[in-house]
Amino acid sequence: MDSLTIQDEELSASLVPALPHRKARSFDEKPQHHHQIRKHSLGEVPRSATSASATTEAAAVYFDSSDDEFSTGGAIPSVGDSFRDGTSSLGDDHSVVTPPPDDVEPLPEFIGAGGGAGIFKVPVRAAVHPGRPPCLELRPHPLRETQAGRFLRSVACTDKQLWAGQENGVRFWNLENAYVAGRGVGGRVQRGDEDTAPFRESVATSPTLCLVADQSNKLLWSGHKDGKIRAWNMDQNDDDSDSFEERISWQAYRGPVNSIVISSYGDMWSCSEGGVIKIWPWDSLEKSLQLKPEEKHMAAMLVEGSAIDLRSQVTVNGTCSLSSSEVKCLLADSVRAKVWAVQSLSFSIWDARNKDLLKVFNVDGQVECRVDMTSIQDQQVEDEMKMKFFSGGSKKEKPQGFLQRSRNAIMGAAGAVRRVASRSAGAFLEDTRKTEAIVLASDGTIWTGSMSGQIVQWDGNGNRLKDVNHHHRPVLCFCTFGDRIYVGYASGYIQVLDPDGKLIASWVSHNEPVVKLAAGGGFIFSLASHGGVRGWYVTSPGPMDNIIRTELSQKESSYARRDDVRILIGTWNVGQGRASHNALMSWLGSVTSDVGIVVVGLQEVEMGAGFLAMSAAKETVGLEGSAVGQWWIDAIGKALDEENTFERMGSRQLAGLLISLWARKEIRTHVGDLDVAAVPCGFGRAIGNKGGVGLRIRVYDRIMCFVNCHLAAHLEAVNRRNADFNHIFRFMVFSRGQNISNAAAGMVKFLFMSCSLGLSTYLFWLLYSSGLLWALSLAAGVSTAAYTLKTTTSPSIGTEEAKSDLAAADMIAFFGDFNYRLFGITYDEARDFISQRSFDWLRERDQLRQEMKSGKVFQGMREAVITFPPTYKFERNRPGLGGYDSGEKKRIPAWCDRVIYRDTQSSPFSKSSLQCPVVSSVIMYEACMDVIESDHKPVRCKFHATIAHVDKSVRRQELGNIIRSNERVRSILEDLKFVPETTVSTKNIVLQSQDTVILTITNKSTTSKAIFSILCGGQAIARDDGEASDYISRGSFGLPRWLEVSPAGGVIKPEGSVDVRVHHEEFYTLEEYVDGIPQNWWCEDARDKEAILMVNIGGSCSTTWTSHSIKVRHCYSGRVCLLDSKPTNLTKNLGGSRRHPTDTRRGKSR
Repeated sequence: MDSLTIQDEELSASLVPALPHRKARSFDEKPQHHHQIRKHSLGEVPRSATSASATTEAAAVYFDSSDDEFSTGGAIPSVGDSFRDGTSSLGDDHSVVTPPPDDVEPLPEFIGAGGGAGIFKVPVRAAVHPGRPPCLELRPHPLRETQAGRFLRSVACTDKQLWAGQENGVRFWNLENAYVAGRGVGGRVQRGDEDTAPFRESVATSPTLCLVADQSNKLLWSGHKDGKIRAWNMDQNDDDSDSFEERISWQAYRGPVNSIVISSYGDMWSCSEGGVIKIWPWDSLEKSLQLKPEEKHMAAMLVEGSAIDLRSQVTVNGTCSLSSSEVKCLLADSVRAKVWAVQSLSFSIWDARNKDLLKVFNVDGQVECRVDMTSIQDQQVEDEMKMKFFSGGSKKEKPQGFLQRSRNAIMGAAGAVRRVASRSAGAFLEDTRKTEAIVLASDGTIWTGSMSGQIVQWDGNGNRLKDVNHHHRPVLCFCTFGDRIYVGYASGYIQVLDPDGKLIASWVSHNEPVVKLAAGGGFIFSLASHGGVRGWYVTSPGPMDNIIRTELSQKESSYARRDDVRILIGTWNVGQGRASHNALMSWLGSVTSDVGIVVVGLQEVEMGAGFLAMSAAKETVGLEGSAVGQWWIDAIGKALDEENTFERMGSRQLAGLLISLWARKEIRTHVGDLDVAAVPCGFGRAIGNKGGVGLRIRVYDRIMCFVNCHLAAHLEAVNRRNADFNHIFRFMVFSRGQNISNAAAGMVKFLFMSCSLGLSTYLFWLLYSSGLLWALSLAAGVSTAAYTLKTTTSPSIGTEEAKSDLAAADMIAFFGDFNYRLFGITYDEARDFISQRSFDWLRERDQLRQEMKSGKVFQGMREAVITFPPTYKFERNRPGLGGYDSGEKKRIPAWCDRVIYRDTQSSPFSKSSLQCPVVSSVIMYEACMDVIESDHKPVRCKFHATIAHVDKSVRRQELGNIIRSNERVRSILEDLKFVPETTVSTKNIVLQSQDTVILTITNKSTTSKAIFSILCGGQAIARDDGEASDYISRGSFGLPRWLEVSPAGGVIKPEGSVDVRVHHEEFYTLEEYVDGIPQNWWCEDARDKEAILMVNIGGSCSTTWTSHSIKVRHCYSGRVCLLDSKPTNLTKNLGGSRRHPTDTRRGKSR
């Protein structure tokens, strides 16, 4: 299209000059033919240029998606309203000129003022995120569409491996290969893992919900949605491409296995729905592991038969002291040999050794003495949903008329909506107290996180110590390393706390919720809900971050990639009509040969008071769409050759507003993560007759948002239109979709029935008078509250600086029927200027242009120069420009239908780079004047976008090279191996029956804290023949049942010491008694037993540890008498440890 000559000098000054030429990637190998715009009379129909269709033969190269690299925000020129003469007020830093495509002339553009302030700032990107520590992208963010049935849901880490539970099994990475490049396109991996570090997967299983690592036996235990628990060998060879199988498995529950832990005594604890907690004794697990692979069935039966149901043990005469609500997670308190069970609003503490229930208390710390009763709230909701609109009483009533029946039905439906909305608001407030995560800190305290973002510290007995709140989004996970506590939030933030709960650091780790954290190998690994896995160095925040960031930024050229894509946007107010296939081909199908993405926005697909009322009610409970909307999507898909050329990605409908997106199949692997949003701007901001619908999608790793709007009508409603845009921009929150409850679905059926009983206008009046709009507004208020929480992503950022979803995008395109009119001109004058094609003068009378110049709307956004006639208002089915409204009202023609956008350019003609990743230009902006099915003409706008992104596999390799070669980095990592010097008071302990010895651990360091943990390296029967004993480890280095160690972990201050109580306690399980007489174990109990205690010592941030080995021997009472006759030898064996008298009553525990 030839460039337009602008006669008005002031208008020319407000336009972006044409850009130099550049080569563009095209999907059409044939040359494009562009026709010059010709002048025509009112009776002529201008026809747009079309191009021949062709298919691409170039193979698509896949670059995996990732979170955006961005800082707090940038600035664009806010003085002068536009880029003038190719210069910018920002100075010489932005003087690089970007070459545009050479096969088409880009159109000049007008830029609105006000883009450099608040949420309208252009986000500033960087090669390496300047606002967070550098990280290891073990698994870059995969496109959601590639993860169907394969999403990662949990992680567990050792010093050498990271395991992940996914929806079809488990996988693991050997951390020694963490910096190796991915297998790429064509490798033996599925889509989404091309850039992932080498890993190995298991055979397909039911979705994995939880993991726990047992390093003593080299096993990984997993709990699954089908109720099974599986064991996997850790010593797998990651070079083998074959899927590995589980070692053993058994049916633990009928429902899902929510959590698994291994207690201080090596027993496995698990939980599920209905408040059920089961214990799987290590003895039975050990026996099952010794069976041959062909005996898996027998192993499963052995384990299943050994289960101990704790809920049944605390149920007396049908009364249970525990809630029947779901047990969400378990925590093994290895310091005190206890197990915590977490339910939504309560906790229970159990003794890990004798399985006794010690305490039940709520989230406020109040002890509960509950009698579990089945909740009847759901039944009450169901009863309300089944309310009778036409009740037949005992007395005969007169038959009700049509309008009366309609009124009764609507009044009842509105009341149901009001009650459900009110109850939902109450539930939302209650949910904020629910516990979502729990962790054991190095000092032995327990920390829990709730939906409100509150973090509570408890002592080991369940006493509430303090609470802190550094963030207002839900806490989803914890992990600890040294004396630090890491917190993962639903906002994607990670925070680092000290032992007192004070905030050390905070950063955005992912652009989606952090669902799990795990520590190991010198990393804190975070798993996001999209399936991406990142490893954060335990030194962060620290000096190593700046070293890595600087060096990695200098290597940008090695991992930066650029790709071009053309985007076609179409907007049309269809006026409740339908279009022919020829009309759709003229509008869209004829210009898509070189297009990679097509976005279509329609307005007034359906209208009418009854339809709007139903649409509003459906939105309240999460339903959207209509049969007419689906017809339009199918019809447009046919025009785009959907079966062969394009693939439908998604759509969203709000009343009469509809938006849908298609991607060309050749670039489909680069496009995904589609989210939807809708913001009503009609009556009370609750009705969708006006508003916006949006789609957010990831294209070549960059976020693009497309918003279809229908703003307030009428010439004088300029301020209302501005307010509608501002409301949409600030409150558009994207999500994958909304869930529909059974109760809500039932309510919608009643609403449909109600609305079908009366005239649409009458029903709408009834809805308004009966209070349904109030109910919808209340529901909208709940949604707004959720949005407020969503945007509060940083504790230090005020509400004015809070970023909206749209503000964080790399490219935003607004389009639709904006309803801005021409002012200061009569109908006849407008017709004359249109016939003369004097669009330059008409543009000066455009309300939207004036409001953008003043910075009141579409701040900082751009629009190509308009070279087509006004698109409103026409008489239907009347061709040519003579079709403008000539009726009684004679509405003045106007450019109501527009396309306005912004990209990441903070100055004119910025070059596409990782600092400015999306650079776009408009190469087509036309109205299809030959389409006559509506009172509006459809408009289309074609963009050429150059997108810069990162090859994550190459960048991971470069990071590995820096870690291995940089001397300063190596020195910092070497310092992490420092462990404070400590001593123990003895290497040998001898215990008689129920005896206690105090073991003293002393920290010799004068500056560093020492963190200790005591495990059991194994136990054996003592031998008197001088031969070495054969020590056997229990699960996770658990203690033998005859030994108590307390505390088994903690922190020792510099030059301080701690006393550890080592106690012998006789123990018999229920299976070892017959009529009260101990069986089987009696003879074994008469023999001496030995255990090796490992006192592991680390620093406050040590990646290595040292260990003191202590032999503990229990002598049967007969042998102890002999030892008592030689106190000198006994003292020598004890190494000077202090012996304390104990209560000799059997079963007494201290």
